Formats: sequence, C-alpha cells, structure tokens
Amino acid sequence: MKKSLFFVFALVGLFLASCNRDEVSAVEDDLTESLQLSAARAAATSDTVTKQKCKGKLTEVAAADLPAAITSYISSNYAGAEIQFAGKDSAGQIVVGLKLADGTHQGLLFNADGTFNKALEKYKRGAKLTKVEVSALPAAITTYIAEKYAGYEIKNAGTNTEGVYFVAIKNTDTVKVLQFDAKGAFVEEKAAPTHPEGPKGKRKGGR
Repeated sequence: MKKSLFFVFALVGLFLASCNRDEVSAVEDDLTESLQLSAARAAATSDTVTKQKCKGKLTEVAAADLPAAITSYISSNYAGAEIQFAGKDSAGQIVVGLKLADGTHQGLLFNADGTFNKALEKYKRGAKLTKVEVSALPAAITTYIAEKYAGYEIKNAGTNTEGVYFVAIKNTDTVKVLQFDAKGAFVEEKAAPTHPEGPKGKRKGGR
C-alpha cells in the first residue's frame, strides 16, 4: 500500500513539474516574441526609406487587414515569410516587416493601391535580434530599470546589429519592452506589441 501511494505521489510530482516547465517555457516564448515584435516595429518606422517616402507617423495595421495585393505579393515572392509588423501612413502607403523562412528579415514599402514600391534599406539590421544574457547587460541599463521600474524584473534582452538594446521587463501581470541605445542610455518604452497574423491568417509562431 505504501509503495502504491509513493508511486501515485511520484507521478503527481512529475506531472506538476512538467506543467511548471511548460508554463515557464510559454512565458519565455511570449517575452522573446515581444522583443522581436518591438525590434521589427522600430526597424520599420525608423528605416531611411520609411522616413523619406512615408507621410507622417505609421499607424499599425493587422496583417489580416492588409490588401490582398500585398499579401499575394508576399506569398509569391517571399514564400514562408511571417509578417512581423505592418503600418500605414497618412497617404495610405504601407510598410511591412517580414521574417523570412531562413530567419533573415526584409522590409517592404507598398503604394496605397497595394502595388510594390521598394525594399527598406536598413530593416534587415534593425530587426535582427541577438539574445543578451541579463547578467551581461550594461550597468547603465540595469541601474535605470531598478530606479525607474521598481517592482519589475528583467526577463529577456537582445540587441540588433546596430547595438540597440531591447529589454523585456515584467511584474506580476504586466510586460513592458524598453529600448536603450548602444551606450545603454534609455530611448523609450515601446508600446505593447501586437501579434500580427501572417499572409494566410496564421498567427506568428503558430499559436
């Protein structure tokens, strides 16, 4: 009888441990995705082509709401790509940031009628993130967060190829993404990332 009870408790313990690992993994995935989406948004809005060609601030657009001409162009020319960011300017032009099937990134500008205009020039570098361990973050960043975001814990971080830092912080029920320059100086708190759907209506990451 004692052996049976021990076996039952052991199974329950393994089940609970597995659930906890799954929950932690899901949280880490969400935080990583938040960083990637924030980097994609920043790369698209700050690209030289966006600044030169677009009229005013970009208003975010859900991938599911993009014109068929745009999604068809992406499907035909970038098979397997995921839409990470899409935004429209005051003239109706649309900027789209893609993560390609090979893991690289590409930004595109479309005219208001959905026809392709040109590729963004610096999007590839701005949208690509390399993971940075929390322990390796510059002291300027960790000190700033400790002073300005009391109660938040640094959960995830990464840099793009230009050295810009994106840091995900979390308290009990809120996640924020902060942007710092290459020297560790605070730039801005990013708006809460949305989860765009891909050209075929599939959420990024398949979730």
